[in-house]
Amino acid sequence: MLYKERIESNPNVMLGKPVIKGTRITVELILKKLAEGANRKDLLTIYPHLLNEDINAVLDYASRVIGNEDVIDLSE
Repeated sequence: MLYKERIESNPNVMLGKPVIKGTRITVELILKKLAEGANRKDLLTIYPHLLNEDINAVLDYASRVIGNEDVIDLSE
């Protein structure tokens, strides 16, 4: 599992939110930046210690979390 190598959750770091290992960069932040239109190059420039593999791990983690969620009716 790709994300397990790069993502961690520690109650003493960012209140236990999933982060890139060894950083305080949350999975949530990376996803938010991507949703706002940032691309990989932007993220790697903004966060120089971030690696392409970290972004892949964020996407892998998010897809697995969503895969285990209940479906929300968006038609309302």
